[in-house]
Amino acid sequence: MSLNRSAVAALAAALCLVTAGCSGPSADDDASARTTDAATAGASYPVTLDNCGQKQTFDKAPSRVVVMNGASVAEVSTLLALGQGDKIVANQQSYGGSEVPGRAEAIRRLPDGDVRQNDAFDVPRETMIGLRPDLVLSTTAYGFEEKNGFATRAQLEDAGARTYVSPQGCHQDTSKMTIDDSYRLLRDMGKVFGVSDRAEELIAASEKRIATVSGKVKGRKRPKVMVLFSNMSMGGNDFGSVVAKGIYNDILVEAGGANAFENASATSFADLSKEEVAATDVDALVVIGYNDPDPAAFAENLLKEFPQWPAARNNAYVTLSDSMYLGPSNDLAVEKIAEMLHPDAL
Repeated sequence: MSLNRSAVAALAAALCLVTAGCSGPSADDDASARTTDAATAGASYPVTLDNCGQKQTFDKAPSRVVVMNGASVAEVSTLLALGQGDKIVANQQSYGGSEVPGRAEAIRRLPDGDVRQNDAFDVPRETMIGLRPDLVLSTTAYGFEEKNGFATRAQLEDAGARTYVSPQGCHQDTSKMTIDDSYRLLRDMGKVFGVSDRAEELIAASEKRIATVSGKVKGRKRPKVMVLFSNMSMGGNDFGSVVAKGIYNDILVEAGGANAFENASATSFADLSKEEVAATDVDALVVIGYNDPDPAAFAENLLKEFPQWPAARNNAYVTLSDSMYLGPSNDLAVEKIAEMLHPDAL
């Protein structure tokens, strides 16, 4: 498996330390979710968040937001879902696809600030200061470390910007991330931008959809699922992008499945040999496409490589992108995986 170097660096940075139907709020995009200035004017400020042990106080809704890369789309998707895309002056995030209709296109239309990325494939210090942000979002604390060529939180504060590290990113360890962290990100951004009502609507709709699916598959045998990123390698073995822990497992449980490689690593990803993969029974595949135009081809080739798997005999796989990662659309992943694992239950 191979990976372009910008994706490798972004994922390494993030690791060293990604719904039923389209009628509900989580399927809405920036156009339908946009909040008017009149609505935000009625919000209660100041708002103070305790973020990674630092107090961040907002006297008004930010209007010049920079979204750092971090191998994520959680932050940019959350802002779009909350109707705040017009506040973004530079976005570095994209998965190249989305389960939410129109979201990938909306992300592509966002300004990138003409950023020339540094060696860590993100916004360098001088460029960041020059963008004059009033809020900078980073998936993990890595994005604010001076040794990585980034502006620190203190430097950004001196420049008049507030900063935010997404849930579970403070210690650069996403292995304990759950769906609740997606809700926390929504709630925090709802408070910051004065659209808490919108955030709560999104959360309530997601919780309802997930509960509906989870209830239908409750008590059924849980197939063993392999979750991995397509055409990526982040380790020294043949399979370095296999998920072991994190929000992915929480999504699998709600969908009536179990991670076949949960015990393969104490961290978010396992670095496995072909022999280790071949020796594990895999009932189904979840392939996450990170800027991959054809993750289905990757899945089909993988099933051909391991014909002994039940997944290969049943051609059991689903391809996903942003809904499988931290962000506002985990309910879509739960439903799509459940449809694959338990089609007669839904």
